[in-house]
Amino acid sequence: MMDQRMLKQLQQMQQKLMKAQEELASETVTATAGGGAVTVEMNGHHEVRAVTIDPAAVNPEDVELLQDMLVAAFNEALARAQAMAQEKMSAITGGLNIPGMF
Repeated sequence: MMDQRMLKQLQQMQQKLMKAQEELASETVTATAGGGAVTVEMNGHHEVRAVTIDPAAVNPEDVELLQDMLVAAFNEALARAQAMAQEKMSAITGGLNIPGMF
């Protein structure tokens, strides 16, 4: 059975985790590909906020290159957003791996 002190600590941790989740919604990461031809901005909840494509990167003769740059930028943004979320949550949980947190 948990004592009151432990229960209070768990409640405080839960409040901190909820606040961190809210903060992740407003924090963004940016990734580029093709030397800046494609830029993807994503928040800490892995929601895409913006995609920018340099008009010079739009070549009807080579759509595959543009597609590859988009995939690369999205994957890099996702990796950065995941790292940001993990870092924020680790600071709260003390490195405990809590399933479903990130």
